[in-house]
Amino acid sequence: MNKQQLAAKIWESANQMRSKIEANEYKDYILGFIFYKYLSDKLVGYARDQDFSDEDIAALSEEDEETADYLKRNVGYFIAHENLFSTWIEKGSDFGVENVRDALSAFSRLINPQHKHLFEGIFKTLETGLSKLGDTAAKQTKAISGLIQLIKDIPMDGRQGYDVLGFIYEYLIGMFAANAGKKAGEFYTPHEVSLLMSEIIADHVKDRDHIDIYDSCSGSGSLLLNIGKSIAKHMDDRNNIKYYAQELKENTYNLTRMNLVMRDLGVDNIVTRNGDTLEDDWPFFDDQDPVNTYNPLYLDAVVSNPPYSQNWDPEHKDSDARFSRFGLAPKSKADYAFLLHDLYHLKPDGIMAIVLPHGVLFRGGEEGKIRENLIENNHLQAIIGLPPNIFFGTGIPTTILVLRQKRTESDVLIVDASKGFAKEGKTNKLRASDIKKITNTVIGRETIPGYSRLVPKSEIRDKEYNLNIPRYVDSSEPAESYDLYASMFGGIPKSELAALADDWNAFPGLQDALFVDDGTPFVALKPGLDDPAALSEAIREHADVRSFVKSFTDAFSGFDDWLRTQLIEQLSTLYVPRQESLIGEEIFTRLAPIPLIDKYHAYQLLDDQWQLISIDLEILQTESFDSARIVDPNLVIKKKSGKDTEVQDGWKGRILPFDLVQETHLKDELEALREKETRLGEIAANQEEALESLSEEDKENDTVHESGDKWVNAAVNEEAKQLKAEAKKSGDFDPESYEAKIIQVADWIAEEKTLKAAIKKDAAALHLKTKETIENLSDDEVKALLEAKWITPLSESLHRLPGTRLDRLTAKLQALAEKYQTTYADNAREIRETETELAGMIGELDGNEFDLKGLHELKDFLTGN
Repeated sequence: MNKQQLAAKIWESANQMRSKIEANEYKDYILGFIFYKYLSDKLVGYARDQDFSDEDIAALSEEDEETADYLKRNVGYFIAHENLFSTWIEKGSDFGVENVRDALSAFSRLINPQHKHLFEGIFKTLETGLSKLGDTAAKQTKAISGLIQLIKDIPMDGRQGYDVLGFIYEYLIGMFAANAGKKAGEFYTPHEVSLLMSEIIADHVKDRDHIDIYDSCSGSGSLLLNIGKSIAKHMDDRNNIKYYAQELKENTYNLTRMNLVMRDLGVDNIVTRNGDTLEDDWPFFDDQDPVNTYNPLYLDAVVSNPPYSQNWDPEHKDSDARFSRFGLAPKSKADYAFLLHDLYHLKPDGIMAIVLPHGVLFRGGEEGKIRENLIENNHLQAIIGLPPNIFFGTGIPTTILVLRQKRTESDVLIVDASKGFAKEGKTNKLRASDIKKITNTVIGRETIPGYSRLVPKSEIRDKEYNLNIPRYVDSSEPAESYDLYASMFGGIPKSELAALADDWNAFPGLQDALFVDDGTPFVALKPGLDDPAALSEAIREHADVRSFVKSFTDAFSGFDDWLRTQLIEQLSTLYVPRQESLIGEEIFTRLAPIPLIDKYHAYQLLDDQWQLISIDLEILQTESFDSARIVDPNLVIKKKSGKDTEVQDGWKGRILPFDLVQETHLKDELEALREKETRLGEIAANQEEALESLSEEDKENDTVHESGDKWVNAAVNEEAKQLKAEAKKSGDFDPESYEAKIIQVADWIAEEKTLKAAIKKDAAALHLKTKETIENLSDDEVKALLEAKWITPLSESLHRLPGTRLDRLTAKLQALAEKYQTTYADNAREIRETETELAGMIGELDGNEFDLKGLHELKDFLTGN
């Protein structure tokens, strides 16, 4: 079962539970039980690593204090055998809700004091919510039993298991957010926004040996974890990353802790705190310090997505070290209070990123003064305007602000990324190409017309520190305009062709080859090129264009071999998290000398394919290369006795798709099957054509269904049998007669029946032969199939890029030609001719006195009299 299937099954179970509990609570049960299973399996796994036998594990008991203390010291907690998740499963029908209550109560007692902050009260939401699952213990037990039976199937085989759990966490939180609307924004930052912030932060700190990162409004912890994941790609030892998280709401705080622990980061690398970020700053280990000295926390990176524009209490905070340098945010909008809190906790060489509403860029009053101070002290490094509707439950535009504690530059990079997204339902989503473009622009501090600009401090001063993005970057599309002369007399304005300057620069001789230039400001397509096909051919056959296509082909010569070496020959040793970036940089390098091709479009093609490749690589690395030869039961949900039941429907390759194996190794059998399927389609079309050829009278016969749109096979066969006997006596019927058609349709029905049986038999045989073929593939054959699955589709999609770019040029030129093809004079002439024709027809009409007067007036109007 792969991650997506597992997550879907858990979501299905969650929906079944929704009849018992509120939508915004059911995630707590699922995630709580998954977390308890994780802790149980973690403890058992550690015990086995220390040579505990099955008998030793079965004897784990709170009464054995020596063993309990040993495990608490090394794992951070202790769970007795009777309270293990696996024991609940073994109990079967003897399991009850009381087992869960006893286990959670015992867990609270058996936490290592050094990790009290990390684990204490972590199951409080689950404990207090068990009673909501039913009004009797029996109903509660039934609800929990169904859930733990599902959760028990989560794979826990080493790294893959924990990756799967992390995936499920993020999937469920994301799904909950999508279905819960506004409430979800309190604890969830969309993955794409997290990833964008993570890549920017990671690039800044990537060369450090040890990194401390902090989220002051951690919510589910997903933003903090994504930062850590991006940083870890640049580090050999991810244990050198320490995570600090602070969250106000207890339920959400528990989510943070669970999420951090489940990523197997090491309990000593996780420091969490349940507190009010603005009211109760974080003195380092304040509650463990007997003297209660103020020892503030300074970090390499700080990230946050705080609640937007909420109320706070600025009273008596003017002397607070976090705010005293810059000013106090207004009482009704705490946005800058959160920003200044994060900035204060940065080390001198640290970096921070915070998501805030667009209003922080231009609102006046106290916020305007804070903004001025931040700019004058060179803290603000970049502003990124995000698309609207990118967060669950709110459509307001948001922005990411990147700040530094100390930096040498005084300018500010402003990026308008509001136009780059994909529409998904009611929300917008940043694509991989959007994230890559924003990240590269911010890291490289690039100025890109209509997208980004490095703005000097002097210009910001001149605009009174108003940072509203359109004041600095105009990303709007130019308004459609019409040339007056061309509208009246025709021709294509050279000024509008100039908008395609990039194309003319890439193809210097193409414009003269396509257009007739009479020396005026207007040109016309050469004779014959007004046909789209002829125009496309003229463009593609031009020498400059052919050279462009060849340059692209040459640039990607050997790319497939390079990918084969990277992905297949080094399969067992490559580091998957880094690989997509490495391939992306290789694509960018090869595209560097090629004009017109959007490298970010190419990166999106890579990412689309990488989603598939990375899943396969994870399986191959964690299970072994032999997993490519494994065929699993194909489980589907079917209705049985009115209930959804999981049943096997054939087989499927764990890695290798059946259709790919058939196309490669079983071509003859596949072609024979396709020929029969083609013939079956021909028969269906013939039957439909014969039915349509019948007269309405013939369709009244019993051989045609009363709906008139299909044959009644039994009646056709019966009548055809009689007609064939009659034909033997009296001779054949006229081929166009009803009788001849019925005989023909009966023959097709018989052939169709034979074909369907043969297709079913052959398809089943091919299916089993494909299974056998996969299981007996050689290593070289597996590698060849992996290349066909991973590399060939990516290579083919990349090689289509030049053609796509040329098609776009053709379409733009065709649109320009059509825009001025019909002139105003043509339209006026057609109107006059139509009016004259209509006036002539009016003279032929008759009516009463008043009708005729009205018609006469209309005729005078049409003729201009």
